[in-house]
Amino acid sequence: MVAHIGGTVWLRQLRAPAQPRAVLVCFPPGGGSVGAFRALAREFDSGTAVFAVQYPGRQDRLGEPALPDLAATAEAITADLRTWPPAPLALFGHSMGATLAFETARRLEAQGRTVTHLFASGRIAPDAPYTGDLHRGSDSDLIDELARLADDPASVEILRTEPGLAELVLPAVRDDYRAVETYVHRPGEPLRCTVSVLLGDDDPTVTAEQAQRWRGHTTGEFELTTFPGRHFYLDDRPAELARFLTARLG
Repeated sequence: MVAHIGGTVWLRQLRAPAQPRAVLVCFPPGGGSVGAFRALAREFDSGTAVFAVQYPGRQDRLGEPALPDLAATAEAITADLRTWPPAPLALFGHSMGATLAFETARRLEAQGRTVTHLFASGRIAPDAPYTGDLHRGSDSDLIDELARLADDPASVEILRTEPGLAELVLPAVRDDYRAVETYVHRPGEPLRCTVSVLLGDDDPTVTAEQAQRWRGHTTGEFELTTFPGRHFYLDDRPAELARFLTARLG
């Protein structure tokens, strides 16, 4: 059983069983918050404690400035995780969150903390070539991209007609795109933990062939699994995803 752990500056508790056997830390996609994982957290049984990272500039951290890059963010999250009692941790990251979870995992392992599993969802490998400059574009450009990724593009179009909502949402989106588009992978020791890569079979941001590149980032076991759906397949399949994760969390 895992000793009691609680929320921190960066981490919010979404499922808190009294005696969990596993701890899963979730990293939201760009522009997202801990709310991205509330539905997923409800699907786990009492054996899994679920936490999610709350990025600055949204929800209860709305007044805080964004951190400039993914490496600095990973450093801050790692420092918070190290305040917990020693416990095996599994990390799940979606989209931008997958890269951030990877950077956090490599820091934890370098500092002697056990990471049992990295689940990288909907994202190219950290060292894969990537070009993008959306963070320098207009608000309309950002909305176009959000609509391209959304399962229901109409749900994003409201940002064009509701300037107050756009003013609330788009700064965090732009900050996260800046972090992603300026990210530079620095070679280092591969992870030792198991890496599971997950993606929707119709994801416009990464193909199964591209996702295979994650294999080179661990000396541990590797698997690639596709789910029916697009980039945000996990929003439609929380129960199925929770079963998949639980089976691998042991």
